[in-house]
Amino acid sequence: MAITLADAQVNVQDDVDFAVIDNLRRSSWLIDQITFDDCVNPSGGGATLTYGYTRLVSAAPAAFRAFNTEYTPGEAKRERKTVDLKPLGGAFNVDRVLARLGAASTNEEAFQFEQLNKSIRTRFQDELVNGDTAVSSAGFDGLDKALAGTVTEFGAGAVADWTAVTLGDDRGLTNDALDLLDELVHAVNEGAGAILTNDKGAARVRSLARRAGYYTRSEDALGRVVEMFGSAVIVDLGDNANGSGPIVPVETRTIGEDSVTGLTDIYAVRFGLDAFHAVSTVGQLVQTFRPNYDAPGAVKTGEMEMGPTAAVLKSTRGAAVLRNVKVQ
Repeated sequence: MAITLADAQVNVQDDVDFAVIDNLRRSSWLIDQITFDDCVNPSGGGATLTYGYTRLVSAAPAAFRAFNTEYTPGEAKRERKTVDLKPLGGAFNVDRVLARLGAASTNEEAFQFEQLNKSIRTRFQDELVNGDTAVSSAGFDGLDKALAGTVTEFGAGAVADWTAVTLGDDRGLTNDALDLLDELVHAVNEGAGAILTNDKGAARVRSLARRAGYYTRSEDALGRVVEMFGSAVIVDLGDNANGSGPIVPVETRTIGEDSVTGLTDIYAVRFGLDAFHAVSTVGQLVQTFRPNYDAPGAVKTGEMEMGPTAAVLKSTRGAAVLRNVKVQ
């Protein structure tokens, strides 16, 4: 069954778990909106914590034919994929004397849980984009790897200069940039529901949207400001967990024989069980394990955990990426 964090929040009985999920939803539009397929049953000693699926690589061709001629044969192509679900979370130690000094909303226990919440949110968003099981088998493959070499990867061998200095008041260059962005969004079947990038990439998308009259800004039911390019929400994924840089990096790359600075990628995705979605086990999606102050021992442990979970791209037309956009 497909659920979202909003659905998971309804089924939570523990007040702390409810508050944790509420915080996740309010602080991350992406995690709030992505669909979780809670179909994995961890029975049999964990042997079924693997989600198998078929990725549609290319559609079946269709064409008109002249009378007394045959159709040119062609087949849809698909690949069999699997992903292993893993728990995502963290733990902290706190002295029982220090844990509850001060107000309940600001004491050491509350502070540590708040920071764990932020780290889980950031790490999951990072994995959605940059995950690579060849680098870390504990995670899953993200969009960057899944879209490499597909029909929905654009601009891999070229630079799209969207800097304010280059575009300026040049209507021709602006129209070229808008054409690329429009192509990216509509390369996704049924149109993208979100554009994922960093702060600089989001600023350039907003600028183009305003120039074309496609920019809208509103407040949703959770009080979040939602900015859109047409029908796609513009999402700044923010910095990675250690704060060393944005999740979608801005970096120097070699394009052809030239070294070009200030390049980034812009992703377009549609959430759904036939496109891009997350996977989880049957049961509670997010749990907290509070320190047990009634048990002996001066140092107590608290934990927060999401999943086991992973994310999958069911169709190469479920997401797209524009590479090498120069934003600075």
